[in-house]
Amino acid sequence: MSRSIDKTNDFSLRSWVESANQKDTDFPIQNLPFGVFRDRGTTQNSRIGVAIGDQILDLTSCYHAGLLQEFPEQLQAACTASNLNPLMALGSWASSALRTCLSELLRWNRHKPSSEAKLLVPIMEAELLLPADIGDYTDFYASIFHATNLGKLFRPNNPLLPNYKYLPIAYHGRASSIVLSGTPIKRPQGQRKVPEDSVPSFGPSQLLDYEVEVGFLIGAGNELGQPIPIDTAESHVFGLCLVNDWSARDIQTWEYQPLGPFLAKSFATTISPWVVTLEALAPFRCPAFSRSQGDPLPLPYLYSSTNTRQGGIDLTVEVLLHSAQMREQGIEPFCISHASFRQMYWTMAQMIAHHTSNGCNLQPGDLVASGTVSGAEEGSQGSLLEITRRGSQPIKLATGEMRIFLADADEVIIRGYCKKENYARVGFGKCQGIVLSAE
Repeated sequence: MSRSIDKTNDFSLRSWVESANQKDTDFPIQNLPFGVFRDRGTTQNSRIGVAIGDQILDLTSCYHAGLLQEFPEQLQAACTASNLNPLMALGSWASSALRTCLSELLRWNRHKPSSEAKLLVPIMEAELLLPADIGDYTDFYASIFHATNLGKLFRPNNPLLPNYKYLPIAYHGRASSIVLSGTPIKRPQGQRKVPEDSVPSFGPSQLLDYEVEVGFLIGAGNELGQPIPIDTAESHVFGLCLVNDWSARDIQTWEYQPLGPFLAKSFATTISPWVVTLEALAPFRCPAFSRSQGDPLPLPYLYSSTNTRQGGIDLTVEVLLHSAQMREQGIEPFCISHASFRQMYWTMAQMIAHHTSNGCNLQPGDLVASGTVSGAEEGSQGSLLEITRRGSQPIKLATGEMRIFLADADEVIIRGYCKKENYARVGFGKCQGIVLSAE
């Protein structure tokens, strides 16, 4: 079941951290996403923090200041860990209770802690790190619009494969190459075969692409052999982040049959640093995607009336491109597309229920990604492959440059946010990366 709206979502809340009260902040007091950081320019141990405005609330400092004494020792210890895995492992009760406590601590009408200056670290003075030790990574294919767009490019007469409307399709990704936002992405090399050649060649990918996705990090896991029912699936989610599933389309075209993606995907996956909890997203829950008349009903293990009513999330994702020439000329990044996560054919709960239906065990810190978020409308496609129709319709940048796929020195910036009347805007920060040459 999804988390309920509570006092931490109250639009009227204000913080004594002044930057958190600004209208355009991603991190108002109603958000409080978790992340991991250390002071910039040091080699000190990493610490858990919570984003509030342009500051980070240091949970280790909160612990030493005696501000977490109301919690069990196990939870207090998790707050002083070097990453989020111990906190994730405790389950949704722990992060929910901690978030409620921090909301009270940060409210403007509360007396500021005497050690206030030591509790906060400016985000600009921090080095953000991967939020968790990610042991496993699964990438789904949950947007029917993305699947249809790609299918039309390769199978015009039969774009959707027969299984698509019966089960959430996914592949096992490479956890070792997951990197944090801001990490440069080296253009991958691999085998490519163009139609006019009789044999493949090896070299840098010429068709480098991005895919905008939403990821969710697993909290408490399940035992091997014990499937997670759909009605309890969301209790195993710690929170959400943004994902760029970089894709080398020419390498992918040659290698993917018959077993699916491999080297075309495993060279890098970028995630945003802040993990937004389901409690912060409670006001933005919405019905699951409404299936077309004639679509099959989900099989019983994938069906829940609760999931049908509120399994979706009204989350907007945007993709911006910033070329080297644009940066040199002082031109702002160009918005390529925007789409809504509420249009995904399969919900988060359905993905988890299906993932574990065979007894597969998920573990704290595992990353599950939604697959490319695309919509039905023009301008809502979540990859260049879709936008340019496999290269047949280039896009034009403000400098006059044309793009079919990514060029060296292009920077891809993904943003995400939830917005609704009578509730504070909740943002995800940025998921960005710049392309380096293969040499």
